[in-house]
Order: sequence, then C-alpha cells, then structure tokens
Amino acid sequence: MEHSLKLRRATHRPAAHGEAVDWLRVTPFIALHLACIAPIWVGTSAIELAVATASYAVRIFAVSVFYHRCFSHRAFRANRAVQFLFAFLGAAATQRGPLWWAAQHRLHHAHADTDADPHASRRGFWWSHMLWFLCRANYRTPLYRVRDLARFPELAWLNRFDLAAPMVFAAGMFALGEALEPRFPETSGWQMLVWGYVIPTVALMHATFMVNSLSHRMGRRRFATADGSRNNAWLALLTFGEGWHNNHHRHAASARLGFYWWQLDLGWLGLKLLEKLNLVRTLRTPPQAVLEEGRQCA
Repeated sequence: MEHSLKLRRATHRPAAHGEAVDWLRVTPFIALHLACIAPIWVGTSAIELAVATASYAVRIFAVSVFYHRCFSHRAFRANRAVQFLFAFLGAAATQRGPLWWAAQHRLHHAHADTDADPHASRRGFWWSHMLWFLCRANYRTPLYRVRDLARFPELAWLNRFDLAAPMVFAAGMFALGEALEPRFPETSGWQMLVWGYVIPTVALMHATFMVNSLSHRMGRRRFATADGSRNNAWLALLTFGEGWHNNHHRHAASARLGFYWWQLDLGWLGLKLLEKLNLVRTLRTPPQAVLEEGRQCA
C-alpha cells in the first residue's frame, strides 16, 4: 500500500554547525576504499575469494542480528559471552562501536524521516547513505539512548576503542595468509589482508548504508507507516534480512524482519540455528494482527 502521508521534499541548505565532514578523521575511511584496487598488485586466488565471502557473511550477520536486532531493539536475548563475541564481529565490520550504532539507530526510529533523524532520507541520497556519520555532529555516542547497553563494561570498551576490533580482525587475516602460504603458495599475508578484510569490509559497509538510503526510496510499501520505509528483496538478500525495512518500521521489536515465509531473512535463519544451540533465547516475532494487516495491504 502506498504511503498515505506525503513527505516534504528535501531542501538544500548549508551544513549546520558540526555537520561539515571532518576530513582528517575520515581519512582512514577514504584509504580503505582506495585500498580496494590493491588486487592489481597482490593478485587473487580461490582461497581468498572463499575467505572474502565468509568474512562478509559473518560480519554482516553480526551487524544485522546483534548490532541491530539485539542491541538496538532488544528483540532477543543472549548471554554475555555470545553477546560480546558478536559485538566484536560487528565492531570488526568497521561501523563504529555497538553503543554508538544502537544509539543512532534508536534515534532514527524515534524521529524517522524528520529533521531529528540522524540520516533522514529527505536530506538527499548521499547524506542518508554516508555523509551523516562522517560529520562532526554525529561522532559522539548519545549515551542517554543506550543506558541499558552501557551497563556492560565489555560493550562500553568496544565502543570506546572502536578501532581495536577492526585492527585485530585485519591482523588476523594477514596472519592467516602467512600461515597458509607454505602449503598454498598462491596466497600471501598481504593478499589475505586485502581479500579477507579490505574488500568485504567496504562491500558490507555500503550494503548496510543502503538500508538508510535506498530503503527509504526504492521498493514496496506493504505497511502504511508514518515514514518512507520500503521493502526491497535484493537488498534483503545482501544484508541478511535488513531490506525488509518497511516490515521493520511497522514492528521494530521483532527479531524476524522477513515477516512471511516468502520473504527470505538469512539473519532470522541464523538466529533459529543459534536458538537450537541454546546460544540465544526469547526471539520475538510480529503479532498475528500485524501479519494480517500486511496481508490485507498487499
């Protein structure tokens, strides 16, 4: 069903105080993108491609399921060891710490598609895609939004030292390449660093960013929410379920974002496996009334 509320058009205006891009602080972000051309020099192999795929999948799962569904919305529960493991993998995705991520996302839901939304789509594609988190105004963690998470010192540590996990992950990829080289001469530490960390990190960054930008612009609206959220099947595949964004804005407390059997949600399938292994519990799903509403609006 098409959104019954018309959102005002984005206006082009000068950046407010603190909203200018801090180019010095985003230099590593730019360097990471430039490093994607490194295969010209380091080459590639079947092993690196397999590791790149696994590196992407594990960390996009951590971001989608733990950073988003667990930390931002408390849609399920996990013990502290499991919570920390996936928080570390989420931080290794190089999208800042778990408290910062959850706090910004909670702000988004509280003020979706308004001026108070940190990545409001009405301010333009590039703002909602990535400029919003590259500016000075959004570097700090609004801790008042995540007091429930801040009580865990291990999560607070990951948030404070948000480059620690990416550095450890990147070093681990380099060490893996070096360890494999004697047996597989076609690989190397530098090659594994590029294919195991750099390229999949940039890919999963932009896959996640597209949920903020494209999912409020392109796709189908099953639910008449008070924002511009949309469902996008191909983006759901890339992000392990995050593309079912209109569903999510209708009932954000659900650990399942693909509400119906035909909406593939790889994050949910992974969660069900973790549940069988007794690693997570109390998985929340959308109530029957919401599901019926969606069927009637389709």
